[in-house]
Amino acid sequence: MIGRNDPCPCGSGKKYKKCCANKEAVTVDVVVDEEMERVLQNFYELYPKKQDFEAYHAVGAKWNEALGDKLDIELVEAIAIDYFFFEERLDIWTGYLEKVLKDTIRPALKERLEKWSHPSLLIGKIKEVKDNYMIVEQSDTKALVQLRREGERPIPENVHVFCFILPIDEQRHLAISSMIFFPVDHTAIFEQFFKEKTMGDSMELWKKLVENGFEGNEFTDFETEVFDRIMAYLEEQGRDAERILQLTQDFVVEKQPKARKPVAIAAGAIRFGNDHGYFEKIDTTVKAIAEYFDVSASSLNKYERELAEYAGI
Repeated sequence: MIGRNDPCPCGSGKKYKKCCANKEAVTVDVVVDEEMERVLQNFYELYPKKQDFEAYHAVGAKWNEALGDKLDIELVEAIAIDYFFFEERLDIWTGYLEKVLKDTIRPALKERLEKWSHPSLLIGKIKEVKDNYMIVEQSDTKALVQLRREGERPIPENVHVFCFILPIDEQRHLAISSMIFFPVDHTAIFEQFFKEKTMGDSMELWKKLVENGFEGNEFTDFETEVFDRIMAYLEEQGRDAERILQLTQDFVVEKQPKARKPVAIAAGAIRFGNDHGYFEKIDTTVKAIAEYFDVSASSLNKYERELAEYAGI
């Protein structure tokens, strides 16, 4: 049992009574994970400094010229700033890290931060999704990387992911900033690119992706049509689509239903949402919904049942 005057097990260097004694439970991993997040957050709040603006804008202009007319400007800026910090001007990151390490007392945090001086670019295919991590196969080496999930929304297997990463420990990694997913519509682009190229020319990969129709959407064309048809119908009816849209997105991503036509899933979602209070009730019938979406009542009912099962109803 830990005495109140013993060193706190979280590694802060303080006495237990002055640190974690009043917390219900504490582990070194939990405390260190929180501090690692603060280190990253503080970096993006402090940098780039004024003296680095010209160099940053030059990198941003290069990426904007390559992708700006095809992708949302915020996405292009997110890509550019990660390249600026972790490829073009790695000295800014390492200089910040040196300052943080000088002020770090907690041994467990210091041990992890000492491994952060060389961020790496991860481009790969998601092979398996677990509760807190996903297994990613690197596109160039085929090595497997355990990448921490950010958030609880479902992530489909076999999509590609792009991000800069840092190690948490020997097996696990976390994304530094932007984690960008590419639907399976673009799998062939990744496969062809990495047959011919290496990780070193990723701007060319981005150009090929936008030429193939990537617009920053993490959903396939099929999935996007499902969601667009739901929104269009509910807009016509003057209803809020947010709740049923989020449920349907999670359902489609996690369960990957094999519908022949996206409107069948959309119609099933409208019936389910109307019957279970996901939006203000519409005075309609199964027959009317089926006719609107030009699907059979049996197809509509099939996806209504699958959504009900997914929602636990």
